[in-house]
Amino acid sequence: MKVLKPGGHRLFEEDRETASYVAEMLVELEREGMDAVRKFSRQFDDWDPSSFELTLGQIAGAITELSPQAIADTDFCQGNVRAFAQAQLATMLPLEVEIAPGIVLGHKHIPVNAVGSYIPGGRYPMFGSAQMSIIPAKVAGVKSVVACTPPVGARMRAQGQGFYPATINAIAKAGADRIFVVGGVPALAMMAFGLGDVEPVDVLCGAGNKYVAEAKRQLFGRCGIDLLAGPTEILIIADDEADAALVACDLLGQAEHDPNSGVCLICLSEDFGRRVIAEVEKQLEVLATRDVASVSWANNGIVYIAEDAEEAVRLSDDYAPEHLELYVRDIDFYFGQLSNYGSLFIGEETTVAYGDKSIGTNHILPTGRAARYTGGVWVGKFLKTCTYQRVTAEASARLAEVTERQCELEHMLAHAETARVRRERYSKGEES
Repeated sequence: MKVLKPGGHRLFEEDRETASYVAEMLVELEREGMDAVRKFSRQFDDWDPSSFELTLGQIAGAITELSPQAIADTDFCQGNVRAFAQAQLATMLPLEVEIAPGIVLGHKHIPVNAVGSYIPGGRYPMFGSAQMSIIPAKVAGVKSVVACTPPVGARMRAQGQGFYPATINAIAKAGADRIFVVGGVPALAMMAFGLGDVEPVDVLCGAGNKYVAEAKRQLFGRCGIDLLAGPTEILIIADDEADAALVACDLLGQAEHDPNSGVCLICLSEDFGRRVIAEVEKQLEVLATRDVASVSWANNGIVYIAEDAEEAVRLSDDYAPEHLELYVRDIDFYFGQLSNYGSLFIGEETTVAYGDKSIGTNHILPTGRAARYTGGVWVGKFLKTCTYQRVTAEASARLAEVTERQCELEHMLAHAETARVRRERYSKGEES
């Protein structure tokens, strides 16, 4: 392996200053409730509406500001997300099996009752994130989804509204039951703690900045979370037959997200790697978002030259990217061997932007090497797989003998007693 261009690899690093700051905010938010939500909203977003929750009239009004094409396109994207979530749900079957005479074990999938969805604003109004958390939750059968999104900047607010119409349309069409325009840590606290007239949610879902990620980390346990998402990442494996210009285009497509975006290319020859680097520099000259993308590429862009396909797989699995694109001839080899990635994009015909916006797979994915141990958000994130057991009297008597002895061996005598009384009762054929 040769490093043609070194760069940073995005990892979750301990940020004590952010952790301390968020902890103090959460303490105040839980203690002071909506008064603290309003205080922080004024402080950070200059946003102080009479109510943070949008009315049905405001939601309808926002949708009327969009063009028919924008509405139709969002409907198309959400239709794909919904269809895939429904197909995923169909694979999650209940189970019941008699593992021995009279011993019946099973599991069932139970949706959580309430989900809090955070739809980020930040540098870009990422309204596509709405369907990625709300639709799978609704398909799973979640009864209540509360959605929060931060207010837009002062320029649009001067025109009389503090929210982005396309975001409100996406949230509403995805199926959220309530929509609040409030951002950051206060939004997560409102949903997790149940502030004002909001009931506490069971799961928090959605991406955000480092303060949002830290708040989710600290709130985990109070409620569930989807995952901890850091700066976005792309890794491309490309052989010498790949289109260098298209590879460079896709690398920059992720680099524009954030100055901290992770951007990595693994190729099989130095000549191809140098051609891609030259293309990146060429395209940066005319890229409208080069102020962000150039920083990400300069600081975090990595180009590896692998000796062969096997080493390319090892390098990719070690990086464990959020998004992994394959520009290779031998698709079957890589598809069979790769194991650490959030989502896989096979062939030059597809691209990360499809996954982010329209194709139907989820774009809330693991970053910072978390793909080693988890996948992204899907319908199963909102389901609890709960087991149950049922036994006959005869089977209970047989189980009790072994259970009693095992409990005594562990010196757990009260446990042993629960087995003993059943052994005596059901060995005699008595009914409970």
